[in-house]
Amino acid sequence: MLRDYLTTISGSAGRLVFSLAYFVILANSLSIADFGLFATASAAAVMVGRILALGFTATLYRIATVKPRLLGTYAAGFLLLALASLPLIALVSAVLYLIFFAGDMPVLPFALVVASEAIAWRLTETVIVVNNGLNRFGRAATILIVSIAIRALAAFLFTFRESHDLLSWTVFYLTANGAALVFALAFYCPRNRLRFRSALYWRRLPDALYVAGAEVLFYLQMELDKLLVLALGNPTLAGIYAIIMRLVDLTAIPIRSFSMLLVQRMMRAPEMLNRWKLRLGIEGAIFAVSTLALATLAVILLFYPTLLGGNVAEATPLVILALAVPGLRNLTEYQADLLFARGQTLLRAINLAALAFAKAALLSLVLTSFETARDIVLSLNPVFAALYLLSMVLTYRALAMPAKRV
Repeated sequence: MLRDYLTTISGSAGRLVFSLAYFVILANSLSIADFGLFATASAAAVMVGRILALGFTATLYRIATVKPRLLGTYAAGFLLLALASLPLIALVSAVLYLIFFAGDMPVLPFALVVASEAIAWRLTETVIVVNNGLNRFGRAATILIVSIAIRALAAFLFTFRESHDLLSWTVFYLTANGAALVFALAFYCPRNRLRFRSALYWRRLPDALYVAGAEVLFYLQMELDKLLVLALGNPTLAGIYAIIMRLVDLTAIPIRSFSMLLVQRMMRAPEMLNRWKLRLGIEGAIFAVSTLALATLAVILLFYPTLLGGNVAEATPLVILALAVPGLRNLTEYQADLLFARGQTLLRAINLAALAFAKAALLSLVLTSFETARDIVLSLNPVFAALYLLSMVLTYRALAMPAKRV
């Protein structure tokens, strides 16, 4: 397991390096307002992407983990459901655009971001997920590193354009994600003969739909803050907020590698976290690693505020104010993974809906009560603390129930 984690974390380390390069180049190429619009549209598209194939990506992951010989059969079902889900993706995207983006962002850049994230990148993620399920962690790490490197290269080439407008960047972004998908399919997609077995898909579809709903709700409560900042604030405030949360998000990369391996173990042995001492030890470690990572970054930026570029320098004094946010956010994500591992997909969806509602209420209160970015960022600590406590209560009540074999 340690070897698998080191292999997986190598992919995360590579992703961290290229993600940081990509972030720095892009954040300093676009204006802060355009970066805020792009980051918010990307967050919305990531959420919409969970609709692709109606949650059957999770089914593929389970099959790759426990019944790999059936992978070709379920891959055929995934492709069929992916096509069927495209009209729903278009409808949800249109609704999100009209609610959050119509007054600030033209429709074409938004549509290109949705195509990039919800379709091209989500399909690439599916290849990564399947390789992880097959214990091919080195291959999954390679796909991830190369894909993020392609994005970083696209951002670098974008800097040579005379006009750094949002539409031009979204064209570059779609091209980069398309190239990453072609790379993943050409070199690392498992070669299994596709076989259609509709009876199997219908039997798995309810669980897949629970997962799809839970995933949409999960990313809604994860990314809702960006949408609310844009809706209740303005694109410039959304840009500053997106920069801070992007730095926070970088701390989650090694944690997600650990969670992925733990989920695989729990699929085979759902009772492994019955001991409270182990549960609390894992949560304490996640919080400590996440907080230390952001504190280190904040101290470095305190002495070298322009290290990540001029645009990012405007937000660097605020990073230290969000010190508790990464740990609390990563713990909430980890607890949602535990319910997925135990097959408690319906309970997971209900819990995430409660968290999304609570987050919307708390953030709306914050954004209407404070005007300065400093006060807003500082108030995120109690907001995420409240969300973590709610998640902990809901999750550990669910873990007291018997696991569901899927």
